[in-house]
Amino acid sequence: MRKKPEYYEEVSNFRELVKRYEKFGDNIAFKYKKEGEIKEISYSQFVSDIKKAAEKVLASDARRVAVIGNNRYEWVVTYLGVVTAGSIIVPLDKALTDKEIEKLLKRSEVDTVVYDEKYENAVNEAISQGCNINHKICMDNIDKAGVLKFEKMLQDGEDIIKAGKAKYDDVKLKENEMYIMLFTSGTTSEPKAVMLSQENICKNVSAYQYNFMMTPEDTLLSFLPIHHTFECSITIIYGTYCGATIAFCEGLRYIADNLKEFKVTIFVAVPLVLETMAKKIQKAISDSGKKGLIDKMTKLSHGLLKCKIDVRKKLFKPVLKQFDEYLRVVLYGAAPMDKATIEWYNDLGIELIQGYGLTESSPVLTAEASDRKRAGSIGIPLKNVEIKIDHPDKDGVGEILGKGPNIMLGYYENEAATKKALEDGWLHTGDYGYIDSDGYIFVTGRKSDIIVLRNGKNIYPQELEFLINKLPYVDESLVYSRDKSKTDTLLCAKIVYNEDNIKEHFGDKTVDEYKELIWQDIKEINKDLPTYKHIKEIIITNEPMEKTTTQKVKRYVEIKKLENV
Repeated sequence: MRKKPEYYEEVSNFRELVKRYEKFGDNIAFKYKKEGEIKEISYSQFVSDIKKAAEKVLASDARRVAVIGNNRYEWVVTYLGVVTAGSIIVPLDKALTDKEIEKLLKRSEVDTVVYDEKYENAVNEAISQGCNINHKICMDNIDKAGVLKFEKMLQDGEDIIKAGKAKYDDVKLKENEMYIMLFTSGTTSEPKAVMLSQENICKNVSAYQYNFMMTPEDTLLSFLPIHHTFECSITIIYGTYCGATIAFCEGLRYIADNLKEFKVTIFVAVPLVLETMAKKIQKAISDSGKKGLIDKMTKLSHGLLKCKIDVRKKLFKPVLKQFDEYLRVVLYGAAPMDKATIEWYNDLGIELIQGYGLTESSPVLTAEASDRKRAGSIGIPLKNVEIKIDHPDKDGVGEILGKGPNIMLGYYENEAATKKALEDGWLHTGDYGYIDSDGYIFVTGRKSDIIVLRNGKNIYPQELEFLINKLPYVDESLVYSRDKSKTDTLLCAKIVYNEDNIKEHFGDKTVDEYKELIWQDIKEINKDLPTYKHIKEIIITNEPMEKTTTQKVKRYVEIKKLENV
């Protein structure tokens, strides 16, 4: 039986969530930098702005609203203003091309768009192509014909309230109806439009506290793309649910600075970001000649921990100062993390907690907790989630299925895909895995990525990629198959190397020489694998692979490129 968290209060919709914000009063809800100065917004101001935005949405009869832009306060107010007004919000990926934005604006049938100034051409092009967009609202402070400034939208909402014409309190939300339309990132196919209810997200958020606690004393850094359900639900929705402060990151190259400036205690990230940060700091330690000292301190720390004495924060304060001495917990998901990287952060006194889920599950299905972890596992189901393995093989491996109040309503205007994904309330995740005897869940690979050899053996490419990515000069890799003949299938690997690291490791060589040296390392990896898993061919490059905004490799795009190689 899991103990009820101290701050627990279940919310079923976003209006209940906004009502909860009122208890945090003058606490700081958001921080951001403007012209070098840190600006702050209280929870009281946050609630007021949400209601102003909602009143404008109601007065404008905006039924479907797309929002696209950087992680910023105006984006969050738009999201909550729209859904609490009973309208549908459509968050779009800021990394999309103008053509892709135009396509999704048309598919989602929005009548209003709230955007950063840089997306105005895309919005105007969508209108010229027949999108029935009645209102354009810009989050930047610009004056253009036919465009409403965001601050003017809030002023209009305030005027409605002052005039006694407010409708916010009269809004009645409907259960089990779509209020959030999210497009999948499309790592293996074209994006589908996921339909989520307010209850889907709010019930998911309410369950998080049984796995990882936040308090009003915490500060989070909002860095991952805000349109993505992982960042939006964990950092923004859960962070504010707990009364924490959300600080907006200035950009990728400012992460380390912002972690320190905002005194961040909780960081939500993906493995690629965490591994890159760790490698940079480890290299700096090595270059300074202090690796031996750090190794000795680590051994000392391990010994003291066995005696239940934790001095990690003090021992490693000089290292922590390089990025954030206040950081206590890192929440991560979207991909597995290298075990060595997890141990490195833990050695510094920073706890890593992994979550697993999909856009279709709002998003979290399983998560680790401080007292519930097992190496290689994605944790256990959230309190209100059920997990089972569909048609397990002799090793217990099968497709992971999830069920709970967080499971999507379906795919918008795609009945065939909905029937394929949902069966008797169970969501087919598309991931293969197993559950051990203690209930810990392990992912072995994507169902769609499995390579089936001609002898019937199954290969999970992520398993091999994980081994290749451990090589010190490798940034990323992709394992795929190529048919050599009617009876022979070859396993191949595309390897992206880091130019600086490979020179440091092997010296200054030609690309062909590097390929031969890398091949020798691959042969060493093969020695520890059964013959059918041996990699037989490699392609090397220093050009990064195409990725989604959460840094997942677009496998179908990369494999398509390799067909002609």
